[in-house]
Amino acid sequence: MKIHEKYMKRCLELAQLGAGNVSPNPMVGCVIVNNDQIIGEGFHEKYGQAHAEVNAINAVKNKELLNESSLYVSLEPCAHYGLTPPCADLIVAKKIPHVVIGTIDSFAKVAGKGIERMIKAGIDVQVGLLEKECRKLNKRFFTFHEKKRPYIILKWAETKDSFIDFDRTKKEFGEPTWITGEKALVRVHQMRAVEDAILVGTNTALKDNPSLTVRNCAGRNPVRLVLDNHLRLPNHLHLFDNSVKTIVFNSVKNEETGNVEFVKIDFGKKMIPQIKKILFQKNIQSLIVEGGKQLLESFIDSNNWDEAHRFVGNKLFSNGIKAPEISGKIIHSEKLDSDQLFIYQNNG
Repeated sequence: MKIHEKYMKRCLELAQLGAGNVSPNPMVGCVIVNNDQIIGEGFHEKYGQAHAEVNAINAVKNKELLNESSLYVSLEPCAHYGLTPPCADLIVAKKIPHVVIGTIDSFAKVAGKGIERMIKAGIDVQVGLLEKECRKLNKRFFTFHEKKRPYIILKWAETKDSFIDFDRTKKEFGEPTWITGEKALVRVHQMRAVEDAILVGTNTALKDNPSLTVRNCAGRNPVRLVLDNHLRLPNHLHLFDNSVKTIVFNSVKNEETGNVEFVKIDFGKKMIPQIKKILFQKNIQSLIVEGGKQLLESFIDSNNWDEAHRFVGNKLFSNGIKAPEISGKIIHSEKLDSDQLFIYQNNG
């Protein structure tokens, strides 16, 4: 079993290389082993392009070895035609006799069908090796398909004395209040680069005029989401510069203008279930909720979150807007120069 785990861990390492480039597809890694030697490996590199199994098979120089090799893959091979042909059919066609799978794919068009197809072809299929780790890798994908909503990450920065902002006058609007340093800023942009969307409230948009883009690392920009009930946000804000797809949740209109889409919701009803439903319909699998305090607390109080990323800066404000309070299991902590990052998991 330890030998098998070694190869599945390699699949997980490879899969991670696709982070930020494959959504709404899952991250998948694959290795092909012959006589305890890896003869081919690959991962899903970009949405719409070849899957991990195809890349691993193509990497095998001597294709004659395939019919006496084992294929390891972190997620069940697909059995349907999407943007690429079914990987299960390719494995059958190449007469690979042994397949080890990390976890079943809960996407309805796969969900055991790939395994069934390979077993019917006489392939020895094993399922569930390092299943917990394989599911954790694609927590966004599994949450989306099993719970019909995006994976939700709350994020804020607070001072050592637990404030997220000081009390600002309108003259002080237009720039964020910097609480943390450069290394934490890079970490925030790395988060943005791998998540599908990012949400702020009206007050944050007005006070900070955020771009909500990826600038301090390589990666794609998330879809920008903003709450603006009565459409009172001015057009000169960065959110409306048309550089990135932006969705404005409002109570006035449904309209699309350039890269900005206005989506009407009922602010008289519970807002978060409406947003989750719309994001599911738009195939958005993960969401960062970046603020402000009222918006963050609405997600905390209604227990609509999966992770919380709490950055604590090396500053004191003494007074101002208090940071949200959160309970959950700390699953990671990290020193970022003079700042600290704590990541919480919702155990509710």
